[in-house]
Amino acid sequence: MWRSIAAFGLTVACLSSAAAQPPADAASVEAIVSALYATISGPAGERDWGRFRGLFAEGARLIPTARPESGPWVPRVLTVDGYIQRTQGYFAQTPFYEREAARVVERYGAIAHVFSTYESRTAPDADPFVRGINSIQLFFDGTRWWVVSVLWDDERGAGSIPDRYRSTDRSR
Repeated sequence: MWRSIAAFGLTVACLSSAAAQPPADAASVEAIVSALYATISGPAGERDWGRFRGLFAEGARLIPTARPESGPWVPRVLTVDGYIQRTQGYFAQTPFYEREAARVVERYGAIAHVFSTYESRTAPDADPFVRGINSIQLFFDGTRWWVVSVLWDDERGAGSIPDRYRSTDRSR
């Protein structure tokens, strides 16, 4: 079901997924970020891709950074379905647990930016095999939050995570 939002003479259409999306997942910035991590984390096996899709606004993008064997760093821009296609085989075969270690939130009106420090593990109590930062952009439509984009980099590419992104929640 589509719902339109009028602002500044423009109409923005957001996909309403009330049937597929538990309202609690999108009720707050904290809830949607937690749901984002929960949907990709777990033992080897299928993920709840319907729940995952329900977190994202139409046209949302997931963007890992990558460095080809030669050349500069580049963004690998994926649609939500492109991300699912890229990762579902890996998740089916490999336990993957990603959790948030720290968060910095900037919010203004209907938008929010979350710098979310993550740790990826092969088991909930294992040492992290990689750490990095997810830059998450969110939109509030007056009823719920939507993920618009997630851009991320890890310590292998960007170096050690600065101390200011290792501390607890610093919402503004």
